[in-house]
Formats: sequence, structure tokens, C-alpha cells
Amino acid sequence: MSLFKRRKSEAVPDGAERGTAADDALADDAVVDDAAQDEATDDTGVLATDELGRAGTADRSGPYDVDDAPDEPRIELGALQLPLVEGAEVQLQVDEGSGLVTAAMVVLGDSAVQLQAFAAPRSEGIWDEVRDEIAAGISQQGGTADVSDGPFGRELLGRVPAQMPDGKVGFQPMRFVGVDGPRWLLRAVFHGRSAVEPVAAEPLEQLVRHVVVVRGADPMGPRELLALQLPEGATRVDPEAGEEQPQQPTSADDLNPFERGPEITEIH
Repeated sequence: MSLFKRRKSEAVPDGAERGTAADDALADDAVVDDAAQDEATDDTGVLATDELGRAGTADRSGPYDVDDAPDEPRIELGALQLPLVEGAEVQLQVDEGSGLVTAAMVVLGDSAVQLQAFAAPRSEGIWDEVRDEIAAGISQQGGTADVSDGPFGRELLGRVPAQMPDGKVGFQPMRFVGVDGPRWLLRAVFHGRSAVEPVAAEPLEQLVRHVVVVRGADPMGPRELLALQLPEGATRVDPEAGEEQPQQPTSADDLNPFERGPEITEIH
């Protein structure tokens, strides 16, 4: 599959994931004051962070619909707009068959979060139903799935069978979060340390709170994947060029209950 990331000159900082070399940070460190609320950015336009690299400390009401989003600098990826966070690398997952961008992966240190947005009915949310289907898919693969309450509501912690670097099959923790919006569902899947360690998850959770979903006015079937697109200045990264990528489940497609649109593309 293909991976893309923004050039450093585009003001999107690159980060590191399991041996990936980090580029120089593009934003000054800053501590967000609670009174600053959603407008807290430094003079580089990058979302201000505290000493732990967290994207703000005040409680946030996002993810946002594009009609309700505060004015902040973001990476525009079509249906998703992502905040700029110091030290983070944005990778776009592309389906080799169709060439469509199917998901955005934000990597920060030993953690990552995969983001996808889907169409939903006007009258009701679909996360409860989707969460149950994901849990069933994990169980069918021989893994386990536990539902708990998290910062975004009911979420799912799965232990998914995955091929380890030594070729053996082990279990990878994956934390599934869903947010129902007006006619859309944002799904965030946390990988690495952020799947199991609350402190490691905080920076990516704050990032998710600043995500903007652009549903569009076109009629779409429920669960249809909202289209993503490459940002201007994106450069292709060859996954076989020596950069180690996060491990994915042995059958990630089975964990995607969305019948419409492209399935999740595995990273190797």
C-alpha cells in the first residue's frame, strides 16, 4: 500500500513511530492556559502543547462538524480536517486497487490513531450498533473485546490476533472509539501505547477532539465512507524503504463493519 506524509516545509511536523526518525519540530513548546479555550495556538499556527506534548489542557467539545468548528489551522484532507500537533506524523492509507484514500493515521511516538468518517442517518447515531459488530468480528478471529466508558463515551478495547515481527501470531491491543455527529460517524482506532496507557493516549485524544468532519450535502447511504484526499505538497513514502510501520491485525478487513466504501488497508 501507499503511505503519504506532508513535506516539512508545509508546516506539518513529522514524528517517529518505532524507529522512524523524527524531523525537527516546527512549533515552539507552549502550555495552553484554560482561559485560551479553542483559540490556543502559538505563533507558528501549530496547536500549542504542554510539557508532555499534549494538544491543549482545557476540556474540548469536539470532534466538530464543519459548521460548528472553531477557527484553527488544520490539515485539510477532504472529509477530515486534522489539527497541527507538534511531533506528529500524518500518514494516509490508500487502497491499492481503487487508489482511494481510505483512512488517516496520526503517529506520535509509540502511539497512533487511525481516523475514518462515515455517513450516518439523520435521525440517529450508529456507533452503538457498529461497536457491537466490531466486537463480534474480533471474537470470530479468536480475540477478545471489552466495552467500557471512556472520554468519548462507550468504547471498545480489543485484543486482536496479529502477526508479530518474529512471524508468530500474538495479540495486539486496539482501542475503538466512535463519535456520532450530525449525519456522520467518526471512528478512531488507537494503536500502540495509546491503546492501553491513559497517559500515552492523552495527546491523541486531544487531537481527536480537534478533528473536523466535513459531511457534505450529497446523499449517501448509511456507513458509506466519506471521501478523503491527499493534501497539497504530500510526498509518497515507500513502506519498504526501511521505516518500520505499526503492526495491524492479521485480518483487519474483518474488523470493519461498514459494508459500503473501501475497507481498511493493512500496513506492512
